[in-house]
Amino acid sequence: MITGFKNFIMRGNVVDLAVAVVIGAAFTGVVTALVDGLLNPLVALIVGDTDLTTVLTWAVGPNDTVFSIGVILDPLLKFLLVALAIYLFIITPMNRLAARRKTGEEPEPKAPAEDVLLLQEIRDLLAARPRN
Repeated sequence: MITGFKNFIMRGNVVDLAVAVVIGAAFTGVVTALVDGLLNPLVALIVGDTDLTTVLTWAVGPNDTVFSIGVILDPLLKFLLVALAIYLFIITPMNRLAARRKTGEEPEPKAPAEDVLLLQEIRDLLAARPRN
Protein backbone atom coordinates (compact mmCIF):
# COMPACT_ATOMS: atom_id res chain seq x y z
CA MET A 1 0.00 0.00 0.00
CA ILE A 2 2.84 2.41 0.82
CA THR A 3 4.52 1.64 -2.52
CA GLY A 4 1.28 2.32 -4.36
CA PHE A 5 0.86 5.63 -2.54
CA LYS A 6 4.47 6.58 -3.31
CA ASN A 7 3.92 5.79 -6.99
CA PHE A 8 0.71 7.83 -6.99
CA ILE A 9 2.41 10.86 -5.44
CA MET A 10 5.42 10.66 -7.74
CA ARG A 11 3.35 10.62 -10.92
CA GLY A 12 3.89 13.76 -12.93
CA ASN A 13 0.26 14.81 -13.15
CA VAL A 14 -0.17 14.85 -9.34
CA VAL A 15 2.87 17.07 -8.93
CA ASP A 16 1.68 19.31 -11.79
CA LEU A 17 -1.73 19.57 -10.15
CA ALA A 18 -0.15 20.53 -6.82
CA VAL A 19 1.92 23.23 -8.51
CA ALA A 20 -1.18 24.51 -10.32
CA VAL A 21 -3.12 24.77 -7.05
CA VAL A 22 -0.32 26.70 -5.35
CA ILE A 23 0.09 29.07 -8.31
CA GLY A 24 -3.69 29.47 -8.51
CA ALA A 25 -3.85 30.41 -4.85
CA ALA A 26 -1.10 32.99 -5.31
CA PHE A 27 -2.77 34.28 -8.48
CA THR A 28 -6.00 34.91 -6.58
CA GLY A 29 -4.37 37.91 -4.93
CA VAL A 30 -3.48 39.41 -8.31
CA VAL A 31 -7.01 39.03 -9.67
CA THR A 32 -8.54 40.35 -6.44
CA ALA A 33 -6.28 43.40 -6.61
CA LEU A 34 -7.30 44.08 -10.22
CA VAL A 35 -10.99 43.78 -9.39
CA ASP A 36 -10.81 45.80 -6.16
CA GLY A 37 -8.45 48.45 -7.47
CA LEU A 38 -9.72 48.95 -11.00
CA LEU A 39 -13.08 47.40 -11.80
CA ASN A 40 -14.97 47.96 -8.53
CA PRO A 41 -14.26 51.72 -8.59
CA LEU A 42 -15.71 51.81 -12.12
CA VAL A 43 -18.86 50.12 -10.82
CA ALA A 44 -19.00 52.62 -7.96
CA LEU A 45 -18.84 55.46 -10.48
CA ILE A 46 -21.77 54.02 -12.44
CA VAL A 47 -24.00 52.70 -9.64
CA GLY A 48 -22.85 54.88 -6.77
CA ASP A 49 -21.64 52.02 -4.54
CA THR A 50 -19.78 48.74 -4.96
CA ASP A 51 -22.23 46.97 -2.64
CA LEU A 52 -25.33 46.12 -4.66
CA THR A 53 -27.12 44.13 -1.96
CA THR A 54 -29.47 47.04 -1.23
CA VAL A 55 -30.37 47.71 -4.88
CA LEU A 56 -33.95 46.85 -5.89
CA THR A 57 -35.03 45.88 -2.37
CA TRP A 58 -38.65 46.07 -1.22
CA ALA A 59 -40.83 44.79 1.61
CA VAL A 60 -44.20 43.08 1.10
CA GLY A 61 -46.92 41.81 3.37
CA PRO A 62 -47.87 42.28 6.98
CA ASN A 63 -44.55 40.85 8.21
CA ASP A 64 -42.57 43.12 5.88
CA THR A 65 -40.98 40.19 4.02
CA VAL A 66 -37.97 41.63 2.21
CA PHE A 67 -37.23 40.83 -1.41
CA SER A 68 -33.90 41.90 -2.87
CA ILE A 69 -32.70 41.59 -6.43
CA GLY A 70 -29.43 43.17 -5.31
CA VAL A 71 -28.55 40.09 -3.24
CA ILE A 72 -28.45 38.17 -6.54
CA LEU A 73 -26.84 40.96 -8.55
CA ASP A 74 -23.93 41.52 -6.15
CA PRO A 75 -22.25 38.07 -6.41
CA LEU A 76 -23.15 37.85 -10.11
CA LEU A 77 -21.43 41.16 -10.82
CA LYS A 78 -18.40 40.18 -8.71
CA PHE A 79 -18.11 36.91 -10.67
CA LEU A 80 -18.35 38.78 -13.98
CA LEU A 81 -15.73 41.30 -12.85
CA VAL A 82 -13.29 38.54 -11.90
CA ALA A 83 -13.91 36.80 -15.23
CA LEU A 84 -13.41 40.11 -17.07
CA ALA A 85 -10.14 40.79 -15.22
CA ILE A 86 -8.81 37.33 -16.08
CA TYR A 87 -9.84 37.72 -19.71
CA LEU A 88 -8.45 41.23 -20.19
CA PHE A 89 -5.21 40.89 -18.25
CA ILE A 90 -4.32 37.20 -18.73
CA ILE A 91 -6.10 35.52 -21.64
CA THR A 92 -5.84 38.37 -24.16
CA PRO A 93 -2.08 38.97 -23.68
CA MET A 94 -1.37 35.22 -23.79
CA ASN A 95 -3.35 34.89 -27.04
CA ARG A 96 -1.44 37.83 -28.53
CA LEU A 97 1.86 36.24 -27.52
CA ALA A 98 0.83 32.93 -29.11
CA ALA A 99 -0.16 34.75 -32.33
CA ARG A 100 3.19 36.57 -32.39
CA ARG A 101 5.01 33.26 -31.98
CA LYS A 102 3.08 31.77 -34.91
CA THR A 103 4.02 34.66 -37.19
CA GLY A 104 7.65 34.56 -36.05
CA GLU A 105 7.67 37.97 -34.38
CA GLU A 106 8.34 36.42 -30.96
CA PRO A 107 10.86 33.57 -30.60
CA GLU A 108 9.74 30.28 -29.13
CA PRO A 109 11.00 29.59 -25.61
CA LYS A 110 14.42 27.97 -25.56
CA ALA A 111 14.73 24.25 -24.98
CA PRO A 112 15.57 23.11 -21.46
CA ALA A 113 19.18 23.42 -20.39
CA GLU A 114 21.53 20.49 -20.89
CA ASP A 115 21.51 19.56 -17.20
CA VAL A 116 17.70 19.50 -17.17
CA LEU A 117 17.66 17.21 -20.20
CA LEU A 118 20.16 14.92 -18.47
CA LEU A 119 18.04 14.79 -15.32
CA GLN A 120 14.94 14.01 -17.38
CA GLU A 121 16.78 11.18 -19.11
CA ILE A 122 17.93 9.74 -15.75
CA ARG A 123 14.36 9.99 -14.44
CA ASP A 124 12.99 8.15 -17.47
CA LEU A 125 15.63 5.42 -17.18
CA LEU A 126 14.87 4.94 -13.48
CA ALA A 127 11.14 4.75 -14.19
CA ALA A 128 11.67 2.15 -16.93
CA ARG A 129 13.80 -0.24 -14.90
CA PRO A 130 12.10 -3.35 -13.53
CA ARG A 131 11.05 -3.34 -9.89
CA ASN A 132 12.00 -6.14 -7.50
